[in-house]
Amino acid sequence: MGAAAPVFTVAMGAMQYKAQGEIGKFNQRVNNRNALILEGQADQIEAKAEFDIAQFEKNFTKIEGQTKVALAKSGVVMDSGSAYNIQLSNAYEAQLQKELIKYNSQVASANKMEEANFARISGQMARNQSKLAQIQTVAQTGSNIYSMMNKGKTV
Repeated sequence: MGAAAPVFTVAMGAMQYKAQGEIGKFNQRVNNRNALILEGQADQIEAKAEFDIAQFEKNFTKIEGQTKVALAKSGVVMDSGSAYNIQLSNAYEAQLQKELIKYNSQVASANKMEEANFARISGQMARNQSKLAQIQTVAQTGSNIYSMMNKGKTV
């Protein structure tokens, strides 16, 4: 057996080791980038909730005004009786709707943050898997070289 075989084995092992490390680092960077995107989406969800609440309040105020005008035109007294109860009920319902919008956005935002955390964990796992593959490459390369060196020798 020529001297080139062990050199070739070491060179191939080194190239494989380096490639495995780069693949692990790349996968980790991709997952970390995905985590940042997901965190950005969580922020967008919260900002959209604020916008949705503002739009709801705008629409509610408009409808409330239209209702007051219609009731006044019909001669209903606004400060007592059914009209007052309707206003109170509507105000209560409006507050519930705003709270529901906030709650839904918080749940969606928390889910995005959890996805971001999982992406980071996946990235770390990919990096760790590449490190294990590198260890296996070193062990296999060493084993191959040992076998080449001891081939033909009898114990």
